[in-house]
Amino acid sequence: MMILMQPLLVDIAFVRQHYSVVFGVFTLLIIGVTLVQNASAQSGRGQASDHFDGKRFRNLDEGGDHGFFDVLRWQTGRLFGKRGAWSSYKNYPAGSVPPARVDSGNLRVTFVGHATTMLIQVGGVNILTDPVWSKRVSPLSFVGPKRVRPPGLRFEDLPPIHAVLVSHNHYDHLDIPTLKRLAETHQPRFFVGLGNNKLLKSKKIAGATELDWWQSAELPEGVRITLVPARHWSGRGIRDRNQTLWGGYVIESSSGTIYFAGDTGFGTHFERIAERFPTIRLALLPIGAHLPRWFMQQNHMSPEDAVRAHQLLRPKTSLGIHFGTFPLADEGERQPVEELRQALLGTSNSDFNVLAFGEGRDIP
Repeated sequence: MMILMQPLLVDIAFVRQHYSVVFGVFTLLIIGVTLVQNASAQSGRGQASDHFDGKRFRNLDEGGDHGFFDVLRWQTGRLFGKRGAWSSYKNYPAGSVPPARVDSGNLRVTFVGHATTMLIQVGGVNILTDPVWSKRVSPLSFVGPKRVRPPGLRFEDLPPIHAVLVSHNHYDHLDIPTLKRLAETHQPRFFVGLGNNKLLKSKKIAGATELDWWQSAELPEGVRITLVPARHWSGRGIRDRNQTLWGGYVIESSSGTIYFAGDTGFGTHFERIAERFPTIRLALLPIGAHLPRWFMQQNHMSPEDAVRAHQLLRPKTSLGIHFGTFPLADEGERQPVEELRQALLGTSNSDFNVLAFGEGRDIP
């Protein structure tokens, strides 16, 4: 079952250097037991649709679901095979403190790292996407994928946060410690896909707005948030496969339209999004956690896929995200950015870039 894919990833480089393979397997078993105990999800309720059968959600593009032996094959390869290089943790300095707000017409983004993709500042509203300030993305605090660099922006340096967009419930996107900290210090509005509010309520994070694909909600200053389709899956345990909805987000404002893709493979949803939102000012597209392709291609875009999505969406600017922070797949730490540069060679897409960690930029 591919349900094991995201939550059971461990810091294999650490295991290989300091412990025996037996201990690594034992660690996987501990996490597995924890996932069985901690599975906390609720199927989306309501009428069946093109992506919901009454019990579980599904992608618009079917196919590519992996079984248990596929997962075992991949994880065994991670233990004994060749993988791209990742550095050990380095305490890089944080980026500059962002402004408290930007005025109508202006758009500024700051890259924090991984899928804490951006602090998006638009028309007086400050928005975070999939915020993760934790050291690990795992059901356990002492084992699991560990960040190789601190967040590009210190939590204490955040401006007032008005909204938090959570794309889906995987541990590297829905980080309970960070969400609780944001709720306590900023009291933002949280936006999640259908079925995810139960988990937040169980952690005493109140007031989240659940959205279905193409459903919208309003923020102050005329900002509209819409959940849009993505090609992915959900699950935090062994019993909650696809019982909550995943997606990306479109932000409409006086400063233009912003698209945050969340976690997604390449699919027909990009054409649908382009049809409904034909004038995108900024697209945030994932480029990492894409190897091995035989396993990842249905749910994670490669840099080449991201360029294809950019060409379909036709945004004024695209920025690559979801790379260089947590060793979640088989590519090296810098490989997604290098492959993106190669994919852009010979094209006219000079408007597809990558920000440095902690870098803030005003988007034209």
